[in-house]
Amino acid sequence: MMGLKERTFAPKVSVSLEELVPQDHFYRHVQKVLDLSFVHDLVREHYAVAGRPSIDPVVFFKLQLVMFFEDIRSERLLMRQVADRLSVRWYLGYDLDEPLPDHSSLSKIRLRYGLDVFRRFFEAIVEQCRQAKLVWGKELYFDSTQVDANADLNSLAPRFAVEAREAIQEHLRALFDQETEQQESIEGTNRDASASESQPESTTCHEKFMVPTIVLLTFVSVPPIPMPHPCA
Repeated sequence: MMGLKERTFAPKVSVSLEELVPQDHFYRHVQKVLDLSFVHDLVREHYAVAGRPSIDPVVFFKLQLVMFFEDIRSERLLMRQVADRLSVRWYLGYDLDEPLPDHSSLSKIRLRYGLDVFRRFFEAIVEQCRQAKLVWGKELYFDSTQVDANADLNSLAPRFAVEAREAIQEHLRALFDQETEQQESIEGTNRDASASESQPESTTCHEKFMVPTIVLLTFVSVPPIPMPHPCA
């Protein structure tokens, strides 16, 4: 007998989000390995002492990690993904019936922090990933001549660390350049509007150019004056 599934939903289900996310999920491993408690000191200067509580900076930077892992460049698209992903809700610490942050708030916080804070954050994350062996590289073999080099071995970085930093720089460049282009577009529109308001009306422009045009036509239409013959 063929079964048919009816779409019926209970108004409230007694279920824990902890039970819905598999124990071997990627974000469980990220939550266990990466310690983001340092971000409070990283962004403390950007907050006032008193006022309405903001989004937890740890939650904000967890969302930034999700953007990087999922290759997302828009906060609006990010929050759509979070609303559909139980694993990301669990990673952020938001329960099923708890409202998520608004995408516009994330954009404002990102602009408040600036690019320098993001770079320092991701540099710290790359170092934690390197220590936890979450990323790795491959050995490269090539033919070369062995020569003595005056190099500091302590300054050498593994290949995966270099590639991770390059990927992060590309992500941040795309994230902040998009905001810069939007801001420049808005400023350009405002400048065009201000320029159009400062210009005089079209009738005034016609009046300014009407006089020299008439003078020119009059000069051209006047017949030449006959000059007397020198022998006369």
